[in-house]
Amino acid sequence: MAEKPFLASGPTLNAHRRRHELAALGDDPNIDLLVIGGGVTGAGVALDAVTRGLRTVLVERHDLAHGTSRWSSKLVHGGLRYLASGKVAIAHESAVERGILLRRTAPHLVRPLPQLVPLLPEIGFSTRALIRAGFLAGDALRAGAGTPAGLLPRSRRVTRAEALRLAPTVRQHGLRGGLQAWDGQLVDDARLVVALARTAAAHGATVLTRVAAEEATGDRAVLRDTLTGETLEVRAGAVVNATGVWADQVDTRIELRPSRGTHLVFDAAAFGGLTAALTVPVPGTVGRFIFALPAPHGRVYLGLTDEDAPGPVSDEPQPTGAEIDFLLDTVNTVLRIPLTHTDIRGSYAGLRPLLRTAEDSTADISREHAVLTAPSGLVTVVGGKLTTYRKMAQDAVDAAVASTGLHGGPCRTKDLPLTGAVRGVARDRLAAPQLLIERYGAEAPAVVALAATNPELARPVAPGADVLAAEFVWSLEQEGALDAGDLLDRRTRIGLVPADRAAALAAAEAAVAGTTV
Repeated sequence: MAEKPFLASGPTLNAHRRRHELAALGDDPNIDLLVIGGGVTGAGVALDAVTRGLRTVLVERHDLAHGTSRWSSKLVHGGLRYLASGKVAIAHESAVERGILLRRTAPHLVRPLPQLVPLLPEIGFSTRALIRAGFLAGDALRAGAGTPAGLLPRSRRVTRAEALRLAPTVRQHGLRGGLQAWDGQLVDDARLVVALARTAAAHGATVLTRVAAEEATGDRAVLRDTLTGETLEVRAGAVVNATGVWADQVDTRIELRPSRGTHLVFDAAAFGGLTAALTVPVPGTVGRFIFALPAPHGRVYLGLTDEDAPGPVSDEPQPTGAEIDFLLDTVNTVLRIPLTHTDIRGSYAGLRPLLRTAEDSTADISREHAVLTAPSGLVTVVGGKLTTYRKMAQDAVDAAVASTGLHGGPCRTKDLPLTGAVRGVARDRLAAPQLLIERYGAEAPAVVALAATNPELARPVAPGADVLAAEFVWSLEQEGALDAGDLLDRRTRIGLVPADRAAALAAAEAAVAGTTV
């Protein structure tokens, strides 16, 4: 049976709504659930809670997706890597959540992506056999999760010509084809967070950025508007700490030690029009890879490292020279013409949480998640990964409801489309360029209509940019952006390349100055 067309439109988030909802909260500060943290987990918790019928408030001291959620590889993993360490349950959970994102909740933001391991002489028989076995296990995970092969095809060996078509800059001498599998890729991780927050707002949640939570316990917190300095105290049936690597600043009983993952940003031309996730084994290791990933705005992201990052947690972590050299050296093992530091257009790094247990051992929960309830009743959710945000949110709200007696209905997020979701033939009927459909889904025609109101809005924000001035205005009027940084670094990802950011800064500042909301 053909799938019925589906479009999901969203609510307005902007400065006017923020002011109105802050005032309303001051008038009635008694709520059911307070969520601290506006990353993917916090936004997921807010959506889960409000759709259970709970009066929900989300606060974020900076902007949506300001922290770790915007520094990912933008991949929606099916859990293959966890089978090697025997973590079958989390592997299955990842495959299930990937299928939910691809098919139900965010099909406009997640796409199937081929993954290619080039078969070069350095990859011996045993390594090749291990990778092939892993890909077959991935096929089993996909099937077990109920994701059809028509959406994520079965793994297979590809010819030399096919491998070069997918990854044109791979070294040709000795190339014997490649091994191909399929996974999911986000158009952008920050856009997923914004879609979650707007969907929560559409269901009645209050979403407040530039609001810091202080003195939080299990049933109250002091909220401070960082734009005005004004404070108010809210009383909540439950409080959920979803601040990621900053969780130990909200619940001091928790001890975290972060791990840093670094990516480099290149022009797509440096990889010759890469259309697959080029997957490169790290020499001297078993089962460890780096990935070159085709990305929006004509870019390729290269990652990922995993380095201990002790010391104070920075709002914007920075890659180290050693990490940059490691990524270049590894990818160059498979390239025809080596990349150098001069090819790098930008870089970024994100922090994963490591949790120290009561026995003083260190448990890596950067892939698994934990829900911890303090004696005060404060519920903290830490660990996990972007793919499984929805299950993390469900577990956190379950814990909050169970420990406080809040009256909430069952979790509804497994089948709840996010703002902009497009399924079935509806995507083909949208009157908008494909580029805008990939970013805004069902709302792309509204962005086109906005651009048509003024010739200036139909122009790129900088020479050669693929972002229209109308997209900046849309983000300010509809997506909760408040300043130029929000526009450049999160609603769009222009800011990942410093030169591009500088070129578009004037347009972003002009959009903010001209906004009346």
